[in-house]
Amino acid sequence: MADHLGPSSSFASIENNEFDVIIIGGGTAGLVVAHRLTEDSNTNVLVIEAGSDRKNDPRVYTPGLMSLLYGDPEVDWDYMTPPQPGLKGRQLGHARGKMLGGSSGINFSALFYPSKAGFDAWAALGNAGWEGDSVLPYLRKFHTFHAPPKATTDVIKLDYLKHSMQGTDGPLQVSFGDSYSPGNQAWMDTFRALGYEINNDPITGQAIGAFTNTHTVHPDTRERSYSRTAYYDSDTAKRPNLHVLVEAFVEKIIFNESDGSITATGVQFRTKDGEQHTVTARDEVVLSAGAINSPQILELSGIGQRDRLESLGIPVVIDNPNVGENLQDHPSSHISYELAEGIMSGDALVNPEVTKQLLELYESSRAGPLGGSWLSGAYMPFVEANGPVTEEKIKTLIDSHIDGDNLSPGLVKQYKLLCELLKNSNESSGEYLYLPFQINMRDVLSLSDLMNKKDTPGQFITIMVMLNHPFSRGHVHITSPDPLVKPTFDLQLLSHPLDVEILGRHTQYIEKIASTEPLASMLKAGGKRIPSNRTAHHLEDAKDIVADRVITVFHPAGTCAMMPRELDGVVNERLIVHGTRNLRVVDASIFPLEPLGNIQSVVYLVAEKASDIIKEDRRK
Repeated sequence: MADHLGPSSSFASIENNEFDVIIIGGGTAGLVVAHRLTEDSNTNVLVIEAGSDRKNDPRVYTPGLMSLLYGDPEVDWDYMTPPQPGLKGRQLGHARGKMLGGSSGINFSALFYPSKAGFDAWAALGNAGWEGDSVLPYLRKFHTFHAPPKATTDVIKLDYLKHSMQGTDGPLQVSFGDSYSPGNQAWMDTFRALGYEINNDPITGQAIGAFTNTHTVHPDTRERSYSRTAYYDSDTAKRPNLHVLVEAFVEKIIFNESDGSITATGVQFRTKDGEQHTVTARDEVVLSAGAINSPQILELSGIGQRDRLESLGIPVVIDNPNVGENLQDHPSSHISYELAEGIMSGDALVNPEVTKQLLELYESSRAGPLGGSWLSGAYMPFVEANGPVTEEKIKTLIDSHIDGDNLSPGLVKQYKLLCELLKNSNESSGEYLYLPFQINMRDVLSLSDLMNKKDTPGQFITIMVMLNHPFSRGHVHITSPDPLVKPTFDLQLLSHPLDVEILGRHTQYIEKIASTEPLASMLKAGGKRIPSNRTAHHLEDAKDIVADRVITVFHPAGTCAMMPRELDGVVNERLIVHGTRNLRVVDASIFPLEPLGNIQSVVYLVAEKASDIIKEDRRK
């Protein structure tokens, strides 16, 4: 019997080619499912991951070095949108983790929690068992919370925390940083002055106001905690019933059609040496390749729109035009402000000597900002220049921009639910973020450019706002039968006019935040701002800033939506692909609606719940 000491890129390390469950993708969700299923020693699981294991890469384990990963083809799928009409023709690069642990290994380590109302909307789309009360307990299951020292608590005002709601024994390590600045404290005090002191712990699923988010960093080592280290630790790697193959590129899923039943029987892939292999699944195949690669693999395997597949010479297994549709992301607008004299920000890192000193500090003692968090957030209702948008104005906006004609049944129901969320003053329409550095959009295509280009001299902070519940929909589709050809990835950001109206008003409120004490005193009087040629005080100017400066925050979702087939769905409430007996999808592609907040927590939640669903079905 071969030793189980970790992942391998050699097919020879696999003792046989038949497994109970085959998981395509060893990313954020895939490793969760692998870990949970192999808790039963009688369940034999194979994970196939296209990327390599980067656990020992300092860019991965050092939280503050994540931007060095972006654009590196060894670790980043590095997708690019076509020109986006809603963004004045701009293209947007899109980082996706290509490694064990997936995007949890390259993200900002930020952990934001979703809302109960958002999951209730999922359930209302025909997904019994996905109501907020049913799924929110999974937020505790995936993590262990580490309380910060009192000195940190005093700076970032954590009185709202409900310690009884935090996870106590989950694999993912969650903590607060130790490098918060006066800006983080001013952020909390400013929202209090605006009347938006946080009214609840976000983990409860209902919170409005400013807070400091936790992050996925182990407080003892100050290293990133992510799916690879949390769910595929040394003990898990020794399980004889778990096999992990890396640097293996899946080409397609193999099906058997008999007696009107379509069964996934195996997976075809190539290892890094170019050799093609096939492995057999006795019970089921779980597709966890992410919101871009999962629909790609379904279409390559013959599940998708008939005309598209036939035009590429791919035999049609199941005709479902919903595959790859319903793509959503959180569009984010932002304004950068110059800080008053003597106040430093992350822009100081443009100085190589400063960066060198911080690296040396982190490597020698795991201290300093590279091992911590510097974000603060706020969940806000629908606001505009001077405060909340009135119920009457919201109704007028909806009536002016939502037309049920020519919409599919699923989209009609989605929009109805989104409008209810927009009108709910207890639901966050926009997530505001405090970022201690400038964002300069000139000539920016990639996330690496966005993070590392500091074209304007000086020290800046950025106030960003993210649209939590977008109406715009894009798509992901293959253009070739060659698995190595990237699919089209068209976000179609701001293609729905209501997104422009909502995000424009939220952008106006950025100016309100910046002019409110104590944050206002941190900004240089008459100082530079980015963009420099206009403010967001007037709505039309704010909308123009949105078109010029909106970026994605890399939360693609929805392309294999969990909804009934007649409502444009791809998988059912037990995550089984419509028309198949035993093929499931478990990743962000199954989100029918984009959830509130950064989606990392929801991917872990979905994977934990999916694991329980699979275990239940295996016992039947």
